[in-house]
Amino acid sequence: MTSIDLNADLGEGFGRWRLTDDAGLLSVVTSANVACGFHAGDPVTMRRVCELAAERGVTIGAQVSYRDLAGFGRRAMDVPPAELAAEVAYQVGALEVFARAAGTRVAYVKPHGALYNRVVRDAEQAAAVVHGVLLAGGALPVLGLPGSRVLELAGRAGLPAVTEAFADRAYTDEGTLVPRGQEGAVVTDPDAVVERSVGLAVSGTVTARSGARVEVRARSLCVHGDTPGAVELARRVRQRLEASGVRVEAFA
Repeated sequence: MTSIDLNADLGEGFGRWRLTDDAGLLSVVTSANVACGFHAGDPVTMRRVCELAAERGVTIGAQVSYRDLAGFGRRAMDVPPAELAAEVAYQVGALEVFARAAGTRVAYVKPHGALYNRVVRDAEQAAAVVHGVLLAGGALPVLGLPGSRVLELAGRAGLPAVTEAFADRAYTDEGTLVPRGQEGAVVTDPDAVVERSVGLAVSGTVTARSGARVEVRARSLCVHGDTPGAVELARRVRQRLEASGVRVEAFA
């Protein structure tokens, strides 16, 4: 039976501001990418999400980012490699404290936003992320785009490299994500998102923005938590996957 992980970005709030319905999404997904304070999240939020995830048996991952609260981690930044490695390790370590307090652990690392896109091609920044994961200790899997430099370098360093796909993002003919600043970068039709999810899980392909079919082999499928109606959409995606004979389970 085909299997796939269903992940969502969670804990994306700060203080009194909350962007994601963490409790709702944790009733659907199998892995939680928890913001670690650099693009969103704060200690109280991180602790709460870890406790909820532990209660519901959802795997916890550290979603690391450039230090960019004001831009939600989506602005391009040039961070020296040594500094970036230390900041990645810092974020993983901070989340690990709350995961352990909840009786579980951080099981993987996923870059966020501008950092996620940067390490697809930038070997220096990708190496810094991998170095940061190693600094944090343990052979944590790294979640990223198929064919990205960060997954290549993670594999070389002995870290499990886990491929990821996005049902609600537009793809280029090269299998990369269309930048958010471009028209049509985000797929907003719920029916289309559900259909793309099944295609990615069953056939490992998706229709690019040009109309071409692109191969995207992924072990994990992301549903963005900041999408309007994200909980219901995630629920529909999971139900359709399971109805199509796909086993939905965490990769870590």
